[in-house]
Amino acid sequence: MGYFTLDFKKAKGASDARMSDHIERKVIASNVDATRTRLNQELIKLPKGVNERDEAISHRIKSAGIKRKITPDQVRAVRIMLSGTHGDMMKIQQDGRTREWCNDSMQWLYKTFGQENIVSAVLHMDETTPHIHATLVPIVTGERRKAQKEQEEGKRTYRKKNNTVRLCADDILNREKLLAYHDSYAKAMEKYGLQRGVRGSEARHTTTTQYYRNLQRQNEVLQSNIQEFQQQEKEAEKKLEQVKNEINTQKLKGAAVNATTAIADSVSSLFGSGKVKKLEEEKEQLKKNISELNEQVAIVQKEKKKSEVRLYNDMDALNKKHQEEMAQSNHKQEQINTYFPYVNELIPLATQCRELGFTEEMTRQLVNLQPVEFKGNLYSKEYRQKFKTEHSMAIIKRNPEKKEKFHLCIDGMTILEWFKMKFQEIKQKLNVTSKMENGLNRGLKI
Repeated sequence: MGYFTLDFKKAKGASDARMSDHIERKVIASNVDATRTRLNQELIKLPKGVNERDEAISHRIKSAGIKRKITPDQVRAVRIMLSGTHGDMMKIQQDGRTREWCNDSMQWLYKTFGQENIVSAVLHMDETTPHIHATLVPIVTGERRKAQKEQEEGKRTYRKKNNTVRLCADDILNREKLLAYHDSYAKAMEKYGLQRGVRGSEARHTTTTQYYRNLQRQNEVLQSNIQEFQQQEKEAEKKLEQVKNEINTQKLKGAAVNATTAIADSVSSLFGSGKVKKLEEEKEQLKKNISELNEQVAIVQKEKKKSEVRLYNDMDALNKKHQEEMAQSNHKQEQINTYFPYVNELIPLATQCRELGFTEEMTRQLVNLQPVEFKGNLYSKEYRQKFKTEHSMAIIKRNPEKKEKFHLCIDGMTILEWFKMKFQEIKQKLNVTSKMENGLNRGLKI
């Protein structure tokens, strides 16, 4: 009975384009059998107007009804990889149960995370072991765990709405829920002979980088063992040569007394002790060990060379993809500079408008050089306060002193002049009030 694989990984950043390229086979890795790519299957039909995995992620987030602003560092997608032990997955394929396994895995995903949150799922049949790449948008409902804890501890007396829609991967990938996912998926996989790993096991997935590092270390250990055995072989040869010299010496000594008798006794004594025979056996064993180690080194070096070729191919593909993206980005920037030469001048003004207190819609109209009527408060960094107006007109105009520049005007004045005027009005009101109070005080003294 084999084991299933259920792996969760957070996609970092606002886009998961690199993984999308791998899943959609826009970039072909070295471990992919291109002749079998036609067997891959899209297990989820994308919404109308959505053609790619990245678009599906964005579409789900936009249509979820999230009220809070999504920050750039928030996790927008969670990658889920579903598979099993190689032998068991190949048996499922040979028995014609791959489609059944896919359906059960998808139903488990829908039931666990909500069908609307699983925006993409692709079955890969062109690698060593069949597996599914599923994409989960981590949309949850209810209060944050921190807020719930504050409510329980009495630090907060009010209660927030329980149906608030949020984007939060941490709520989905906490330790307790991950354990529950593996338990429930194990029940769905029982009929395929796949079970979960040992709870609390310290076994961990080996990354590609760690795999290459382990190969290098194994190679170094084998080389060290070979050198040690070669040294032992040399020492054994020296001992053998020494014994042979002893035999020759004994022969010469015996010749002086009785050549025939002495030589026979000496040789019989030496060979009878098994010393030469033992050394010969040790030498042969060392040669055998060295031969086996050389074979292992050859296998490791061959595997290392294949791994390096795959790594170089992957790096080359990623580098080409990066260069293409940079070229597209540069081309877009050139088009912007050609057809919208004032964009770079207007972007800082858009930031200034939002800091002053204008809404996104007002800011959009202003950077399109359209006048905007408004009332309310505008914040001044220079005076560190807000200035109120009941009715004013704002517009972005060319700077008459520098025609290629623009500046924000309110009621026909630059923003700085307008703030200065408002500040003077407040000062005058304060001065009049102060004089009136002084006059009243003097009247009371009389």
